[in-house]
Amino acid sequence: MDLHYKIMGSGKPIVLHHTGGSDSRVWKFLAPLLAKHFKVIIFDGRGAGKSPSPVEPVDYLQDLLRLLDHLEIEQAAVLGHSMGGQIVTELALLHPNRVTELVLVAPSLSGYPYSTELAQYFQRIQSASPDIDKMIEIALNAPIYQVTMAGPHRDLLVQMMRHHIEKTSEWKSFEQIWPQTPAIEKLGELEVKTLFIIGEIESSDNKRVAKCFQEVPNIRFVPIASADHMVMLTHASEIYRCITSFLEE
Repeated sequence: MDLHYKIMGSGKPIVLHHTGGSDSRVWKFLAPLLAKHFKVIIFDGRGAGKSPSPVEPVDYLQDLLRLLDHLEIEQAAVLGHSMGGQIVTELALLHPNRVTELVLVAPSLSGYPYSTELAQYFQRIQSASPDIDKMIEIALNAPIYQVTMAGPHRDLLVQMMRHHIEKTSEWKSFEQIWPQTPAIEKLGELEVKTLFIIGEIESSDNKRVAKCFQEVPNIRFVPIASADHMVMLTHASEIYRCITSFLEE
């Protein structure tokens, strides 16, 4: 297994999957809380943190399955944030026998028609290249980061974004492999018990994705007041209580 991972605690396993632009440090506050009750696995996805950079098209779902197999975990609860949420949703749809519970934090969703505003946001970031400071400034000036950037977790968020931008310069491939049928077309088939957490200060796209997940038969929505996209940093104790209650039912 070439992905960097860390195990904390013991008991029922729960795997935490970060999003793009961050790494396993995003769980700095949540993981130790969950580890009081569960066996917590955090890891750096391919191209992030201490894991190797992609040299060929990346299949994040297969990477996650390989990690579970390497750790000899037949079944686990899985938690994913943003694109990490997209990945664990695919896992729950295609391999429901591997997932006991699904926890989503402001997930993205394969097949969802993202807005031109989001595309323009990413274009503005790229147009500032190779000025990393400017790229970070543009990226983290988005409204979905306003709570985090105004608080004590600002430095960690900036550090993760800087590391991400610097590391992408090493990538040999930016292509991603996703299942042929997008998840948006199959949400009604998702049988795994699901918890959906989202901050109230979110993008229009992420709010519309949340509405798409209303198709999931067994899902609970938990809005977090005064929270933005990085709710696991700013409101770790609150979502810890939500997740623990959900997993212990």
